[in-house]
Amino acid sequence: MDGILTTSPCIAGVVVSPLKQIRDQRGMVMHMLRADSPLFTTFGEVYFSVVKQGVVKAWKRHHRMVQNFVVPMGEIKLVIYDDRSNSDTHGVVQEIVAGIEHYGLVQIPPMLWYGFKGVAAGDSMIANCASIPHDPDEVERVDECSPVIPYSW
Repeated sequence: MDGILTTSPCIAGVVVSPLKQIRDQRGMVMHMLRADSPLFTTFGEVYFSVVKQGVVKAWKRHHRMVQNFVVPMGEIKLVIYDDRSNSDTHGVVQEIVAGIEHYGLVQIPPMLWYGFKGVAAGDSMIANCASIPHDPDEVERVDECSPVIPYSW
């Protein structure tokens, strides 16, 4: 358990925070997000996304939603791209490896493109504690091979 892995430079507003795992011979408890955490804003919904090994789910960005991702099963490569014109990190691509052995919370603010790829054998699960309930009018999507994002899976 080495903690969550990320490339640098990091994108402005993205928070990567290691989380506690309490392990014993029976299994483990894996923390995610508490109401008294400085990272907690509001609660909209919690949902789970499963991605198979080698599969890419990309690209999308939310206009209002703050996302709080953890990966309690498997491992993913999460890629975030900043095309916000007023950002100090405009044009930066950040890669993060998250999973049961690289466990932590990744907070993604609105207006950043992101996608992920399953890198563990079998399925990987992403839990998202989102700041607002899903609203199809506030999300934008482009194809995983879109030239809009300078990244090749």
